[in-house]
Amino acid sequence: MSRSSNRDDFFQTTSSLEEVRRKAEKAGNNNGNPIKLQSKLLAITADPSSKSCVYVAESAGVLRKLVLETGETVATYRGPTAPLTSICFSVDGATVFAGCWDKTIWSWDVASRKLKRQYKGHTDFVKVVIYANIGHDDLLISGSADSEVIVWNISDGNRLHVFKDHSRGIQDLSLDPMSLDIEPSHITIFSAGSDRSIHQFHFPQSPDGQSNPEPILEHETSVYKLFFDADGDLWTASADKSAKCLSRERKWNTEMTLEHPDFVRDILVHEARGWVVTACRDEEVRVWNRATGELYHTYSGHFEEVTGLLLLHNTIVSISIDSTVRQWSLDPTKLQLAKAEAEAEAEGVEQEKEVDHGQEPLLTEEEERELAELMED
Repeated sequence: MSRSSNRDDFFQTTSSLEEVRRKAEKAGNNNGNPIKLQSKLLAITADPSSKSCVYVAESAGVLRKLVLETGETVATYRGPTAPLTSICFSVDGATVFAGCWDKTIWSWDVASRKLKRQYKGHTDFVKVVIYANIGHDDLLISGSADSEVIVWNISDGNRLHVFKDHSRGIQDLSLDPMSLDIEPSHITIFSAGSDRSIHQFHFPQSPDGQSNPEPILEHETSVYKLFFDADGDLWTASADKSAKCLSRERKWNTEMTLEHPDFVRDILVHEARGWVVTACRDEEVRVWNRATGELYHTYSGHFEEVTGLLLLHNTIVSISIDSTVRQWSLDPTKLQLAKAEAEAEAEGVEQEKEVDHGQEPLLTEEEERELAELMED
């Protein structure tokens, strides 16, 4: 155990104290042009009305609109007193919704920032909420730690259906982009859970009572994130320290695996540049070659777990429980420069280690022993 007169150090192991000091030192970096906020950040989404702004969900229960270039807060949406976990907008961008730890879904009028309807029905944390439109019906779909997926009628707040195929909490939801092309009046919802399974739900359910497809079991434990690429393949992020590409043509079998040193919290694909980007609990944002699965570059700057990613043009915007929003370029020239700088820095650190630890001793072991004996005499 380490000895200290600092009250904050009491009952902490040496390793935990080292970790606290490491994070405190790293917190001062300006990588990714950090926008510093007051509470942990749990979700991020684009502003449908402005290409220069984003919305972030905070653990303090605040939904915040930020200007990325300046870091300025231009709108805040209040009401909840528990952490907000997810964000989505209505099709016209006039209403914003947020899932909350208080078991409800909150909604606000975007322009006036006034509270609208609360959607109540879950019995545990609401972890994810997404919007869907079928014909003239506006739907809200939510997943909760109570292991249920609920489809809501937005206009009156009624529950239209409850799916209960998961045995543990829901982590993420995503609409199958191919389902609307096949049948515009039906949607297929993919859900990821803490039970390691990925399920498919059809809504409305077929009149013949046909059951939903068998669950997809390609991960060893919790699946945190789902992302469909332009080809309709499914990319996943998991607590088993891997991200995977599940092939639609191969009936959702794994086509590619990206190994990480810790939990993978988010994943997205940059179609035009051919990159896959992942967020990890080890504080890093990684850029992978989509064609080969090779790691191309690691962006470092966050000093706590990275919780979310957003792609805006050629920029990745990341959030973390370190309360910062950071931006990382996927522009080919800037990305190549960042990679070269990181490699040069790593090489410099390695050379310093060699200088510090690589020098051969001036005396052999036998000569040192003889010198010690002479000194004693």
